[in-house]
Amino acid sequence: MNKQVLTTLLAATLVLTACANQPDKVVATYVSPTTYSSFNCRQIISERNRIVQKVNELSGVQKKKADNDAAAMGIGMILFWPALFALGGGSDVEPQLASMKGNYDALTAVGTQKNCF
Repeated sequence: MNKQVLTTLLAATLVLTACANQPDKVVATYVSPTTYSSFNCRQIISERNRIVQKVNELSGVQKKKADNDAAAMGIGMILFWPALFALGGGSDVEPQLASMKGNYDALTAVGTQKNCF
């Protein structure tokens, strides 16, 4: 394989892995439902509502980051390759979003088990 083609493929791979994921592609981190087993229904619903608000907030931040990365990728690949250096910068909140989604799942499991919903 040509050295230039190999270099281009390696650079493209590195750039693609630097892009932020869309919020709906972020997988929940596992949180044990036992974390919330001592909560009563009122506490479960209250905490779940708080987490829903936080997930929505983090999803907005993550979507903006993913959209900006996609735009930089498009500009970089078509018009101006130095724009590719903008990828990966900024605030990727994927770990926090994954954690909140995991907490939501755990609360839902406990709430269902206790017939809260």
